Amino acid sequence: MKELIFGVVGGLALFIYGMNLMSEGLKKVAGDRLRKILEVVTKNPFIGVIVGAIVTTVIQSSSATTVMVIGFVNAGLMNLQQGIGIIMGANIGTTVTAQLIAFQ
Repeated sequence: MKELIFGVVGGLALFIYGMNLMSEGLKKVAGDRLRKILEVVTKNPFIGVIVGAIVTTVIQSSSATTVMVIGFVNAGLMNLQQGIGIIMGANIGTTVTAQLIAFQ
């Protein structure tokens, strides 16, 4: 039981540390151009949903899309309201991917 608790706490600590590293890297790398692109793409929540669905369909991972959006929000490149639209679109994109597989 003790090993399980240490494993869960250690895994959570590594996850949080990785998120902090990614956020710091995004702050350093992202310039005004990326910030403007994200602002234009996510200004309208419906467009954000469409972008999230397209990105998830292309990379076939809603988890990767969600982690990228969380990193952008944590780095201050977009606000939470903008990120919610993309995450909702990521969930829709996952179903699109499953439908494409089912049709074949």
